[in-house]
Amino acid sequence: MNTPKKQRMPISSKYPDVFTEIYNEDINIAIWQQNLSKSLLNSADALIAHKANFKAVMTVTPDESYFHLAESLADFQHKDELCQQVSLLVDMFCTLFELKRVGLRLMVLDRSMCPKFHVDKVPCRLVTTLSGIATQWLDHQVVDRDKLGAGSNGLPDEESGLFEQQSHINQLSVGDVALLKGEGWFDNEGAGLVHRSPALNSNDRRLLLTLDFID
Repeated sequence: MNTPKKQRMPISSKYPDVFTEIYNEDINIAIWQQNLSKSLLNSADALIAHKANFKAVMTVTPDESYFHLAESLADFQHKDELCQQVSLLVDMFCTLFELKRVGLRLMVLDRSMCPKFHVDKVPCRLVTTLSGIATQWLDHQVVDRDKLGAGSNGLPDEESGLFEQQSHINQLSVGDVALLKGEGWFDNEGAGLVHRSPALNSNDRRLLLTLDFID
């Protein structure tokens, strides 16, 4: 007898309380459709322009996050609102999951970090793009998971049979804050969100923030 396929769905809202829906077994991505201020967008663009190789990787508590990020951006004069935004998300993530600290990565990227569709072996990851092209993802029901990883036989995602139509690819927008449920979430094996980094042209840059559980 075939095991029924697990049902997983996305949910999105213009309000941050959508994040609590990630605890719903049927939800594998919760998206806060946040509208960033023009000044914050300008700060993100300025960071890309002035610090093309910027990368901050750190473990922080909510109380420490603003200070440590500001320290890493000490010579960047437009850092205040950017640090406030990141600190807010650290606090929300820790509160939601009752965490004392998180793994934080804020990076300027000039190439696709994870160019093929994949799932993360983590409980949950927060992802947001503050400038540039944002993360792509697939609805659970359109994915043939046998074609993930080695199952693609080296073929590009669009040719491997992982999904049938280009229109099946969803994409976050700049400012969207998404919680991506991974394979490490309780009883979620085989149902983690399938996603990838977007392809970037030679002159493209993006500013990406991710937050992760720390053991």
